[in-house]
Amino acid sequence: MIEHLFHGTGPVVMAVLWTLVACSAASWGIIFFKLGQLRRARRQSERFEEVFWESKSLNQIHAQSLEYKQSPVAQVFRAGYQELMRLTRARRQGEGEGEMELGGAANVERALRRAANLEVTRLEGALTFLATTASTAPFIGLFGTVWGIMDAFRGLSTAQSSSIQAVAPGISEALVATAVGLAAAIPAVVAYNHLSHEVRVLHTDMENFSAEFLNIAERHFLK
Repeated sequence: MIEHLFHGTGPVVMAVLWTLVACSAASWGIIFFKLGQLRRARRQSERFEEVFWESKSLNQIHAQSLEYKQSPVAQVFRAGYQELMRLTRARRQGEGEGEMELGGAANVERALRRAANLEVTRLEGALTFLATTASTAPFIGLFGTVWGIMDAFRGLSTAQSSSIQAVAPGISEALVATAVGLAAAIPAVVAYNHLSHEVRVLHTDMENFSAEFLNIAERHFLK
């Protein structure tokens, strides 16, 4: 049945079909990869937060954070911890008094925000391809359909018969391009919306954790 639909398809329509098939295959690959990545990020972040609240020593938490490389919250903690330790050492050595007066908490906050932004950028990687596929695939398919219909009617001018039976096969083949375009676009847009929501949830977790970490730093280290 599928071979019959593609039989006699012109080179332009065939190129459109192969482009859409390639976009669809790439989209599915990205979907499965991002689902696994975000699932690991969420699980490891939940485990790390349990470790964070159960432990009493930041040094111990930092050592255990190395085990959660897929956790964006753990990466945010490491950035904040390193900046906090740098400020603490500078204050003990009497070299950072001016910096502390300017606001050591602000330095830690910037480090936390920078790490969170880097993690969001990492988590959002390849999502733009899904958005592009979702928005352009229907139009690419429509282009193939229009081109195929034009070829069908152009062939009608040289055919002996001018009935609908003469152009029906060409039109049906051309309409396949629109169907393939929708088949590529629909999963991409559904996955993009879902994955974007997951990234926003993780971003919120990072922001909430940053606020809690900053409160702890100001209460115990940056007095």
